[in-house]
Amino acid sequence: MNEGTTRKGSWTIGLDLGDRFSQVCVLDAAGEVGARFRVATTRKGLEGGLARYPGARVVLEVGTHSPWVSHALEETGFEVIVANPRRLRSITQSDRKDDRADAEQLARLGRVDPKLLSPIRHRGLSVQRERARLTVRDGLVRSRVLLVNQARGLAKPLGLRLPKCTTEGFASRMRREGMVDAFPGMASLVAMVEQLTQSIRALEREIERVSQDHYPETKHLRQVAGVGSLTALAYVLTLEDPQRFRRSRSVGAYLGLRPRRRQSGEQDPLLRITKAGDPYLRRLLVQSAHYILGPFGPDTDLRRFGLRLMARGGRAGRKKALVAVARKLAVLLHRLWVTGAIYEPVRGGAAEADAA
Repeated sequence: MNEGTTRKGSWTIGLDLGDRFSQVCVLDAAGEVGARFRVATTRKGLEGGLARYPGARVVLEVGTHSPWVSHALEETGFEVIVANPRRLRSITQSDRKDDRADAEQLARLGRVDPKLLSPIRHRGLSVQRERARLTVRDGLVRSRVLLVNQARGLAKPLGLRLPKCTTEGFASRMRREGMVDAFPGMASLVAMVEQLTQSIRALEREIERVSQDHYPETKHLRQVAGVGSLTALAYVLTLEDPQRFRRSRSVGAYLGLRPRRRQSGEQDPLLRITKAGDPYLRRLLVQSAHYILGPFGPDTDLRRFGLRLMARGGRAGRKKALVAVARKLAVLLHRLWVTGAIYEPVRGGAAEADAA
């Protein structure tokens, strides 16, 4: 064996990723620190710094750089474990936190039992690129809401009340009502909202095209009322591979729509949902649930189920019903994706929805 390399598989490496530089801690087979050093957070820097430890287990935490770093190291032959941050409170809540210590703790946790870290699998880079379009649209929508709210907030102290309308129709409504110059700066707000609306519509046309051309499976998901091209594509890109889940009902827990549990002795209180997984898709599913339970939602098993919960749920009944319908919707979409079945809103859909 060459002096410049080490035995394959005998090392565990903790990698604390930073924006420019990352801290590395290398443990040998006996758990002793074999090396500590810093590398540039670039592909060249990481590959060069870890070249002496081929095939080693590398443990890192979820972060901004973890998707591309994990894929790059796997391609180089390393065993990569991306730790779930929910399992790393000993690091995130430590009162003696520093990058060198964090790298060592990652290595020690990964050396003992990787399952304790609830490792996650990052999506493929091509899927991440497609999801960027959805994220950009979401950012533009949020910016538009902020601008419209700002306009309304500025108008009230001046004794003005802007007419009610959707954020999408705000610019055209202000022009129609002759309120573009209601106060200094209003014209700029209207112009910016108008520009954002045009950009959002262009992105939505792209999303529709991409769904039809590259992700035909979204057609099966859009059979459900309240699920459009945006939600269907976000669902497919987030789950990526439906075969990851042996049971459809596991998808609800994966997306954080399962209630927390803190059972002890005879006590098993009903807690809030975990909110694990992808927050964007979870929000889209809840928005779909709003439509399903709203005044324009057609008669389906999901709607009937939600309305029953609302009827007996008291003051918080609607919120609980929305989450429950969103969870069942996630399960139903997975079944439709896996089986390619024709969705039956009332009879056949009841069995699938109740599986949640």
